[in-house]
Amino acid sequence: MTVEKYRRSGVLTFNDLKRNGLIPSYSRLQKRPVVLIECIENIPCNPCAYACPRGAIKIEGALINKPRVDFEVCNGCGICITKCPGLAIFVIDFNYTKTHVSIAMPYEFIPRPQPDAKVLCLDRNGNKVCYGRVVKLLDSQRFNRCAVVTVAVPKRFWKDVRHIRLI
Repeated sequence: MTVEKYRRSGVLTFNDLKRNGLIPSYSRLQKRPVVLIECIENIPCNPCAYACPRGAIKIEGALINKPRVDFEVCNGCGICITKCPGLAIFVIDFNYTKTHVSIAMPYEFIPRPQPDAKVLCLDRNGNKVCYGRVVKLLDSQRFNRCAVVTVAVPKRFWKDVRHIRLI
């Protein structure tokens, strides 16, 4: 997909992200949790880079350049998730269980999902992918009304699930 086609559709695909170097290798995914920044726009924004305590997120050159993650430095702490005004940051823990990954994602809706709740997991287009289970909810005033919800989903959906709907 060209950038022009992306602009018309408004939705990134996994291949777009991979082509832009925003997806870690499969071997890196298997090591420990890692952040994915699904931002391919050249806009003046740097809260994610500023928030990262390990310096794993960098914006090289001009402020309008895309953020890049050094996947080997990133430990998947997720501090950057609530700092992104575009809600474009996720943490994937590929080793959550043998059969499931956990995906931490920004969540700005009310009511908040509670741990152990069954939720409908959605893709980047808002389409149903699968059902998941909320494993953690982080909701703090210092997050500026953006909670972090972590859901467990079957491993085969790790690259698709990017939002949830309460059921």
